[in-house]
Amino acid sequence: VQLQASGGGLAQAGGSLRLSCRTARRVFSMRVMGWYRQIPGKERELVATLSKDGSPTYAESVKGRFTISGDTDLNTVHLQMNSLKPEDTAMYYCNARVISDSWGQGTQVTVSS
Repeated sequence: VQLQASGGGLAQAGGSLRLSCRTARRVFSMRVMGWYRQIPGKERELVATLSKDGSPTYAESVKGRFTISGDTDLNTVHLQMNSLKPEDTAMYYCNARVISDSWGQGTQVTVSS
């Protein structure tokens, strides 16, 4: 599954950013889509995912600040990031799971204090 991500950039602490990710072609059997993030020297970690049944999953560190949403086919997901913190700075990767995982190219989010 080819993914197209957009959004990200630079924000001040307390600010907001929005990430979007969509499939290049329509996928009817999408199971989960979401976002992971990674900083140099650390493993990639889950940020938020959305299942086909509409159930979201959030990392504890972003609960109450980030909101994931998507279309009914789960071919597009958005991540609204509010109350950003410097520790949210990372490369964010879109993920799609049909049978196996597919990854987008990554988009940088930088939050200044």
